[in-house]
Amino acid sequence: QVQFVESGGGLVQPGGSLRLSCAASGIMFRFYAMGWYRQAPGKQRELVASITPSGMTNYVDSVKGRFIISRDSAENTVYLQMNSLKPEDTADYYCNAKNISDNEQYWGQGTQVTVSS
Repeated sequence: QVQFVESGGGLVQPGGSLRLSCAASGIMFRFYAMGWYRQAPGKQRELVASITPSGMTNYVDSVKGRFIISRDSAENTVYLQMNSLKPEDTADYYCNAKNISDNEQYWGQGTQVTVSS
């Protein structure tokens, strides 16, 4: 059974930091690219950051220099370190796993991030 456990969301003031975690089970982690998506109210879901099994990363322009994605293969966990948070980063953040061979995808349940003073 595939399961993702996300954590780390919450309320933070502008300029603050949060670290999201997504622990995956039921998949061969080393065969999956991992990503974080977000969806703000009234907006489409967008890819924030992704990381391949070999560690290559990609970021949406709006978070470059502020967010860092990483993965721990021993723990089957992907992280998103979010620094210098802005109100426009407010959204529900979703963990995603995509198989590098057949593009099979799985999604986490989402964790809410609110950036507000």
